[in-house]
Amino acid sequence: MRVAIAGAGAVGRSIAQELVSDGHQVMLIERDWAHFEPHTVEQAEWVQADACELSSLEDAGMQLCDVVIAATGDDKVNLVVSLLAKTEFAVKRVVARVNDPANEWLFTESWGVDVAVSTPRILAAMVEEAVTVGDVVRLLTLRQGQANLVEITLPHDTPLAGEPVSELVLPRDAALVTILRGGRVIVPSAEDTFEGGDELLFVATAAVEQDIRAALGY
Repeated sequence: MRVAIAGAGAVGRSIAQELVSDGHQVMLIERDWAHFEPHTVEQAEWVQADACELSSLEDAGMQLCDVVIAATGDDKVNLVVSLLAKTEFAVKRVVARVNDPANEWLFTESWGVDVAVSTPRILAAMVEEAVTVGDVVRLLTLRQGQANLVEITLPHDTPLAGEPVSELVLPRDAALVTILRGGRVIVPSAEDTFEGGDELLFVATAAVEQDIRAALGY
């Protein structure tokens, strides 16, 4: 893929390094000379420009990109970049960083955002996931809030130990997608069994999250 990243701060550079290592073509767009450091991600194309200016994006070749990531530390800039990428350049996939959780409601398809990533919310979820057993932890919001990736860790004395996956009766709008066990990632089949300490990942609507908990006996 050809990916444009608006914002070459620590977040933007880290994303660029990961994408470059995976073989993607990456263009970093940065307005501030203090953050314009091509030597930090040498394999990427660097453009010194204002990502909120239509002419700058056109000159940079935004129209040739498959994905645009608005990764600046300013939510207003990220919204403008997302809207321009989607409406002016018809970019297929737009991902936007949310810096202030109070602004999450703005990061929708109306502003050209396909996926909104709230760093504070993800960090909070990771903390909850690390310390919570037997409760639902929301890790990620998918499809503009239509569904969520949620996690439940089974206690070591769970009554589900030894029970097959096929016996778990989930609500209609929920699916068990992965079991994390030690260093293994298990794509569950009907014959697989649960063990104490398993981390269960579900995709579900918000309305049935607590129903999942009830299905697991909590």
